[in-house]
Amino acid sequence: MLPTDETPFTLRRATGSLAEGAARLAGEIGAASVEAVLEAANRDAVRRGARAALGAMSPRPAEWYAFDAGDQDTLDWYPQGLTSGDDSGSIGVPVFVATWYYKPERGERGIRATFFSPRTLKYRHALLVEAKPDGAYAPIDIHAGGVTCHGDLLYVADTTRGLRVFDLNHVLDLRTVQDDLGDGNRVGRHGGRLHAFGYRYVIPQSDFWRVADKGAVFSFAAVDRTSGTLISGEYDNGPGGRVARWDLPLDGTPKDAHLLGHEKIQGALSQGDTWYLSQSRGSSGNGRLLVDRGGEVTARPYPVGPEDLTVHDGKLWSLTEFRGKRVIFGVSL
Repeated sequence: MLPTDETPFTLRRATGSLAEGAARLAGEIGAASVEAVLEAANRDAVRRGARAALGAMSPRPAEWYAFDAGDQDTLDWYPQGLTSGDDSGSIGVPVFVATWYYKPERGERGIRATFFSPRTLKYRHALLVEAKPDGAYAPIDIHAGGVTCHGDLLYVADTTRGLRVFDLNHVLDLRTVQDDLGDGNRVGRHGGRLHAFGYRYVIPQSDFWRVADKGAVFSFAAVDRTSGTLISGEYDNGPGGRVARWDLPLDGTPKDAHLLGHEKIQGALSQGDTWYLSQSRGSSGNGRLLVDRGGEVTARPYPVGPEDLTVHDGKLWSLTEFRGKRVIFGVSL
């Protein structure tokens, strides 16, 4: 974790018409709190299920929760990012928020956010959209490799562009304006009705922080609550990836940047001078958790396909992406 030039990670605010479009949609569709979304959760996770995700990991995680059979089996959706209500500081209930991207090249369905209760092990997906000032809205076709939360704002990594911002005050419930959820194969306005591929909730993008230098990559996201900084950095097949931090509230000027020094890093999180790095080894090999304490690096066993990182209830949490091996799991710090 050697210091490096932070200027390539400079961000410029590019709100454009996003706030206006989000406000237009929110003015028409009633919003739901995160707590209300969890109360309306329609999917059940399995405590300590999908053991294939753990591979040869020993010792096992302190805790893990498997997504349901439909989300385990699909080849269309892949989980990537993970944050928690602890990152937000303002969400009143325990919650994980995960991001997924849609993989098929045809029939793009964008990205979605999952609101997951560690209390009840129930969860629900919501569609993330881009809204226009005229009230139209459409899915967002990105990888959504990382997500983090600060206050009411959800930051989603957009690989080559920067950070997309979604306001959790605008989790919009289609049930407030119509009796059904529309056509499961449509999104936007059609025939005087609203559609979101069958999802009950949509969240319109409200802001955008775009990278000024096209060379910087945004593969994951996290919040260091010990220093009040937002973290994002680069997945790289070699050791050349970088990670940067910005003070919160975000103003676009990076505080610092470091060379990761390890290949295939899928998530990074700092706490003071300690860095935690999530390293993937593909769909069949166990990953590793690399812990860098002031330059002294130790490697700990990790599940197959680990991704983004967050801290919740005193543990370090991540999630895994591959079919049949999709879990949210926590280990000791």
